[in-house]
Amino acid sequence: MYHDNVISIILGGGQGSRLYPLTESRSKPAVPIAGKYRLVDIPISNCINSEIKRMFVLTQFNSASLNKHIKNTYHFSFFSQAFVDVLAAEQTMSNNTWFQGTADAVRQSMHHFLNHEFEYALILSGDQLYQMDFNKLLDAHRESNAEITIATLPVKEKEATSFGILKTDENNIITSFIEKPDASLLPDWTSQVSDEMKAQGRNHLASMGIYVFNRDLLIKLMSNPDTNDFGKEIIPQSIDKHKTLSYQFEGYWTDIGNIDSFFEANLGLTDEIPQFDLFNNKNRIYTRARMLPTTKISGTTLNKAVIAEGCIINASKIEHSVIGIRSRIGHETTIINTYMMGSDSYQTFDEVTSSSKIPTGIGERCFIKNAIIDKNCRIGNDVRINGGTTTKDTETDTYVVRDGIIVIKKGATIPHGTVI
Repeated sequence: MYHDNVISIILGGGQGSRLYPLTESRSKPAVPIAGKYRLVDIPISNCINSEIKRMFVLTQFNSASLNKHIKNTYHFSFFSQAFVDVLAAEQTMSNNTWFQGTADAVRQSMHHFLNHEFEYALILSGDQLYQMDFNKLLDAHRESNAEITIATLPVKEKEATSFGILKTDENNIITSFIEKPDASLLPDWTSQVSDEMKAQGRNHLASMGIYVFNRDLLIKLMSNPDTNDFGKEIIPQSIDKHKTLSYQFEGYWTDIGNIDSFFEANLGLTDEIPQFDLFNNKNRIYTRARMLPTTKISGTTLNKAVIAEGCIINASKIEHSVIGIRSRIGHETTIINTYMMGSDSYQTFDEVTSSSKIPTGIGERCFIKNAIIDKNCRIGNDVRINGGTTTKDTETDTYVVRDGIIVIKKGATIPHGTVI
């Protein structure tokens, strides 16, 4: 086991503009997923399941809700060395700029890491959905005497143009790397993959943005202030000089880069056998323990629905949807292809029944399809929200339309009878 000589560095990502408006008031790692978790719970849970228990989360935008979530969630034994620390970009006497990229974020935080003993730094992204045993990755790194290891995913030709693609020799040592290659170059960029991957047409190795660095090399690379990014600069420049291993991963992995991929990843959890397995004793996903009551459902037809705890549901139909914690849904309402994030707190009975203000949740006789409803929204009665491929991209004070998906902004109020 490596827990004594590994630190994990989880990169919180930039402004998260492609996930806007979900990132309007929170950082990307704090975006709620699967009805009860946050994105950052995924890499942290993968570390805990791999017995790596010293973690830093690097962030610089809207970090308050991320701080709160981590502080309320990850409590380790008083006698343990384990911790999850959030490091926000900080101005110091020697530096007064924001993080300029992934490598710059690590460089600026380096003095915090060096307060700890470690042989290997495991660098992870804060916005990916996957389950991986990092011990196998570290075994491969150590056995090959590599200085850098990159976790790689075999991908198909049509996906390869949006990744950093690499080539390996017969020992899985990386010989060359190209960032987001043009489709015309791809025939020259195939690699050795398993027969199963070949059968699926997945012949190109994509970098997953998951790296292992030996401590001494990381210190050396971070001493060069001219490199700001791992994928664009550090990795391509290191391949010829430092032994760099490709560790092939064949499980489910998705990068939550934009609204479309976020929506798909969440609704994918409603599949009969989801690719991302939340029902797994070995690979648990940890999150805040909230002590919520069980969900209460009355008169509702449910089909392919994932429903978190603490909900009160009287809808007539919920199909292919994820319903988050403390959601309230009124009578005769239909919800299809929707991710409803839920609420941060309950209202009193008087607040719900008061006529002066629309209560939190979804009202009666609504029809909602192809939507993401952020936390704490108030949707009135007789509201129709119907996204689809013909819906034009647009933004108002209360909602944004991206790729045919209607995103109701956090805390928005949608009046009775509204049609979107």
